[in-house]
Amino acid sequence: MSFFNTSPTTATKTLRVLAHLLSYPDAELRAHLPELKAALYDERALSGARLAELDALITRLSRRRPLDVEADHVELFDRGRGTALHLFEHVHGDSRDRGPAMVDLCQTYEAAGLFLAPGELPDHLTVVLQYASTQPPAQAKAFLGEIAHILQVIFSALLRREAAHACVLAALLDLAGEKAQAVAVPPEPELDESWAEPMAFDGCSTQGQARPGQPQPIQIVRAPVRTASHVMPGAST
Repeated sequence: MSFFNTSPTTATKTLRVLAHLLSYPDAELRAHLPELKAALYDERALSGARLAELDALITRLSRRRPLDVEADHVELFDRGRGTALHLFEHVHGDSRDRGPAMVDLCQTYEAAGLFLAPGELPDHLTVVLQYASTQPPAQAKAFLGEIAHILQVIFSALLRREAAHACVLAALLDLAGEKAQAVAVPPEPELDESWAEPMAFDGCSTQGQARPGQPQPIQIVRAPVRTASHVMPGAST
């Protein structure tokens, strides 16, 4: 996504660095990790303690095997709803409201002169942060404040998984003027369970047709036409 910043803000660099730290850590991104670190310390929009946490994350990303770093990112952000970076996943799920919300967000970007690249979705947190980085300080803080409740959920899910990236969400909450704190998040089903096909007729034991004390549904189907070859020996016709 191409953004142009005409009026630098106090958190412009920081927001863009945080967006990059949530992006897929391919070779190009890893090559720029030293520059990302330098930008954080140059702007100093965050506390020293938070900068130290982000510094540790950057060091971790730079020192681990590239394949491990990339696999961890996919496992963390693409294989669970609690840590999903698509914000509307946490608000609308798969409901029909998600489409209109996407359109509204695109219109917000376009009104600011920003346009999505092919394949980008407007509610992905990395895109949202790029947009926020172009806004004046007060507007950027207010914008982050509007999504703070979603950031808290993602932060809490990352904490539960003991993920180093939790510090990125904590930094965003700092910039929104909110305290990063764990909130209750529902447990996520195992991957196999979430992708499992539902059982036909809701099962046939204590579920579905076999519930005791309730009328038992009967499925009536048209029987095939019987011919001589279908008549059992000894049966009357």
